[in-house]
Amino acid sequence: MSEEAKWYVVHTYSGYENKVKEDLEKTVENRNLQDMILEVKYPTEEVVEIKDAKRKVIQRKVYPGYVMIKMIMNDKTWYVVRNTRGVTGFVGPGSKPIPLTDEEVTAMGVERIPIELDIAVGESVRVISGPLENFIGTVEALDPDRQKIKLVVSMFGRSTPVELDYIEVQKL
Repeated sequence: MSEEAKWYVVHTYSGYENKVKEDLEKTVENRNLQDMILEVKYPTEEVVEIKDAKRKVIQRKVYPGYVMIKMIMNDKTWYVVRNTRGVTGFVGPGSKPIPLTDEEVTAMGVERIPIELDIAVGESVRVISGPLENFIGTVEALDPDRQKIKLVVSMFGRSTPVELDYIEVQKL
């Protein structure tokens, strides 16, 4: 059993995500489990909705029916989460919860895990995801705080500047 907290995904009744989050946070406080269940969240995104010819920015759940929990998995925490009203179960085969990998956590927008890039300005990199996949670019600038990299990519015979996430490139 690992003593390091990892992100797990639980399935909830649709529309109960916030209720599950609040109930779980209350239970953690009441039972003094702050050192075992560290964080409960469900990723949201801002979406512009047009209703009655009015633009309105709303927060929409990225994964409706799911809540992400950063916790140390043991019998006690499993029981607390599993018996929270609105939770139907952990995501994983059978009853065995599987933690998310760092790549999944970052890609799902749950938490930004800083990526250390061993790349310097002037080096060539390959784009490994997105619409520019397999393009080769030259590094112009690195922004470790925002985890962004600026490249110059040759498209249609022209040099085109692009900004990508660290996770989208790999050193040649």
